[in-house]
Amino acid sequence: MTEKHWLDYLAALGSIATPVLVLGLTAVGWRLRRRVERQLELEDKLREDRITIYNHILEPFIILLMTDAAWQHDKQNRGKDKTEIALGKMLSLEYRKVAFKLSLVGSDAVVLAYNDLFQHFYSQGDTPNASEENLKIMMGLLGKFLLEIRRSMGNEATQLNQWQMLEWFMTDARKWRDA
Repeated sequence: MTEKHWLDYLAALGSIATPVLVLGLTAVGWRLRRRVERQLELEDKLREDRITIYNHILEPFIILLMTDAAWQHDKQNRGKDKTEIALGKMLSLEYRKVAFKLSLVGSDAVVLAYNDLFQHFYSQGDTPNASEENLKIMMGLLGKFLLEIRRSMGNEATQLNQWQMLEWFMTDARKWRDA
């Protein structure tokens, strides 16, 4: 009789515990799902801001790396020094504001790559080193920055490296890579 008594308690406990356990697991699952959905919504909202910020940040680099012929081909640029314009953009208050936004909404890897690139520029002081070795370092840092932007835009598993990120707009990117 005692044995049946324990089995009754165990069956009653199971009858009560099962719905409580299911309810608890459902609540945990709902919270996790809601958190993931919220994260995805936030990422979607940030994506457009990031694209705009990345475009502004990259504009001076695009100007600097254009060929002179391509620069002069545009009627608006005839007679203008592309280096002067690109550096003017980089030193402007607007550029600094956009860089500040980058530090707020960019992924950690993008911000670190941007920091590395600009720390390299700052280390040059007022007289930049124009050696081939220094140019190779700068190109590698720019490629790393572009690669991290690519990853932050949803291509986390990319197989490209920083030099391959430069090949489409630099005719001698492979030369610099192999130098």
